[in-house]
Amino acid sequence: MLSADFMKLGAEIDMINESEADWFHLDVMDGRFVPNISYGMPIIAQMKKRAKKTFDVHLMVEDPERYLVEFKNAGADYVTVHYETGYHIHRTLTAIRTLGMKAGLAINPHTPVEMVRDFIHEIDLLLVMSINPGFGGQKFLPLTYNKIRQAKDLITKAGSNTLIEIDGGVTLENAAEIIAAGADVLVAGNTVFSSPDPKDTIKRLKGVGK
Repeated sequence: MLSADFMKLGAEIDMINESEADWFHLDVMDGRFVPNISYGMPIIAQMKKRAKKTFDVHLMVEDPERYLVEFKNAGADYVTVHYETGYHIHRTLTAIRTLGMKAGLAINPHTPVEMVRDFIHEIDLLLVMSINPGFGGQKFLPLTYNKIRQAKDLITKAGSNTLIEIDGGVTLENAAEIIAAGADVLVAGNTVFSSPDPKDTIKRLKGVGK
């Protein structure tokens, strides 16, 4: 939703409701962990009143454990925190699940997949950043394909049901290769909201690989 037109946010939410998209992906940025600032709990709570689908909240913030209860109350279904944010990741993931939400763990482009091995049974979602986090509209980093394959291998060998989510630079041109590498969830912001027909673009993305 970072790429949506916030002057007509209600209409953008209705479009997603009516489309074949499964989730709303909500990027929360604090201006510290990443250089940009986006929106927080009050906006998400207002969006939840109109949205009819799963809220996938991606926290690009320092000290994410401070805000978990507030995001739960705002309507988050999934909360994803970054591996790079601190030393108490296991405690934070446990807290997310204890609050009744699905727990996600994100890794930046140059964080090795191997770093999440010890968490793979603690997470419902592994978010592999395919751009450097902080801004929408960036180009997909090709190194991501190998990271997806590594993540899929790790999850399969562990016998885990963790989903692999890819965020950044997803387009109609690269979606098939991303899925073929092993991704389960594609985040498409600019590709959808800059399209002349967003619902059709979502439909075409959903049809990739089928």
